[in-house]
Amino acid sequence: MKTKIAESIVKLLENVSVEDMTDMLEIPPEENMGDFALPCFAFAKTLRKNPKVIAQEMAEGLAEKQKELGINRIEAVNGYVNIYMERGIYVKNCVEKLQTEGFGVGRPGLGKTICMDYSSPNIAKNFHVGHLRTTVIGNSLYKIFDKLGYEVVRINHLGDWGTQFGKLIVAYKLWSSKEEVEKKGIDELLRIYVKFNAEKDANPALVEEARQWLVKMEQDDPEALKYWEWFKEISILEFERVYNMLGISFDSYIGESFYRSKVPALVEELKEKKLLQESQGANVVDLSAFDMPPCLITKSDGASIYHSRDMAAVLYRKETYGFEKCLYVTGLEQTLHFKQVFKAIELMGYDWSQGLVHIPYGLVSLDGSKLSTRDGNIIYAEDILKEAIDRAFTAIMNKNPELANKEEVAQMVGVGAVIFHDLFNQRIKNIDFKWEEVLSFEGTSGPYVQYTYARAKSILRKADYNKDFKTVNFEKLIDDCSFKLIKDLSGYEDAIKKAAEKYEPSVIAKYLVSVCASFNKFYHECPILKAEEEEKYAKLYLVNLAQGVIKECCELLGMKCPEEM
Repeated sequence: MKTKIAESIVKLLENVSVEDMTDMLEIPPEENMGDFALPCFAFAKTLRKNPKVIAQEMAEGLAEKQKELGINRIEAVNGYVNIYMERGIYVKNCVEKLQTEGFGVGRPGLGKTICMDYSSPNIAKNFHVGHLRTTVIGNSLYKIFDKLGYEVVRINHLGDWGTQFGKLIVAYKLWSSKEEVEKKGIDELLRIYVKFNAEKDANPALVEEARQWLVKMEQDDPEALKYWEWFKEISILEFERVYNMLGISFDSYIGESFYRSKVPALVEELKEKKLLQESQGANVVDLSAFDMPPCLITKSDGASIYHSRDMAAVLYRKETYGFEKCLYVTGLEQTLHFKQVFKAIELMGYDWSQGLVHIPYGLVSLDGSKLSTRDGNIIYAEDILKEAIDRAFTAIMNKNPELANKEEVAQMVGVGAVIFHDLFNQRIKNIDFKWEEVLSFEGTSGPYVQYTYARAKSILRKADYNKDFKTVNFEKLIDDCSFKLIKDLSGYEDAIKKAAEKYEPSVIAKYLVSVCASFNKFYHECPILKAEEEEKYAKLYLVNLAQGVIKECCELLGMKCPEEM
């Protein structure tokens, strides 16, 4: 319907495509502003007319095809063309689309591959709340692009190489033992890592010793690699436990260490293309022409560095997967790093570098203080999830102790609360971690949308609902509450496309809250089970559509939905 209206409007203008006009048509924030609205301010300069005059002329021109387009009335108000649809026709069109597979969402990504690099925790460090952000944002974006038909390769680029391992080996030899590490696992590794950073300022020799151990690792020293492998195995067990709680998996765990052997070939290619320069003994790519510091390729001792390993990873992924886009979900503080890497790849002559995208997110702080593994100022992701699950279980015992599968429902609700809290706000915003906000089960929260889904499922169970779509009388769904819910449901595809375009899961989360609010108003104000037969089944059909969209939205965010709460 929106496209047909756009086609009619562009005939009244010049040099405006149907696609652009479709994008310009808005769904107004208030019901009394119409079902669609076109702001005319953008045409004022080219048409050399007041937007109010343009709106009036467009309204008059569109009125000629009013009946054909299923429009009830058209109004020109303050530079806007407000369009009110015939409700019966509008409902029929929306419902017919929603009842198709996937609720009418197209699959423009079929035949295209996207690589996604997210989560990527550092070995030998606990999985903390900062890692949780990249993990849930990345997982949601994976699901969104998968829904649109893309082949998505989920990559956990583990931070399994670098100076921290030299530090850890020194710390282990000085302050720990095999028995302690085997007994306490990653907690012991974290303890000695924090101790190293507390001691190094008073004892600079520790830093030099750590650097020497890293050199040994680079030279494939058996003892150094033995410690590295051991620390890595312990860490992955820790990470997978958290991933299992979140219901998240990956296609690849290839980390930084894998690309060490590929850096020499990168260096040779940069030399051949006359891009490599020496700077104080190190090799760099000069980016001064782009107002950026040089991109460091190898250090003065010949060792690889983050930039070179990430560049080697890009080339490997392009060759292996033939991606259209490669997305990196990392903190905002890494913006410069990725600008350097992407620009260096572009300078190598690879035009596909335009498909490299950094998706930054804001910092997580604790009472205003930056989280720091070195200082021990951290909140563990597993502790957050366990606390949320415990609180959900307590709420169930207080409100519905007879509920079946209480532990399973508490897991869904607790984990869902943590995920939704993160994804509801724009990813770029900084988060000051507060337990009472993360674990709130009120208002715009994960439990609120899960409860709405459970309420819809309860209605369908009570009605023993099983009705053929062809028998639905759409005229029974034109009351205000039903119509508002249908309008919200019809925005599902637009919400998904916008979330993908902006790399922004909060679009889905906010859309989901809007649908749930409309459904709960519909539930409270419209008789469903007590309505006359034809109206009852029309409204049950709407309930069924609503629960399906709510469940899919939750799944796109990485949440599960209990059938009962």
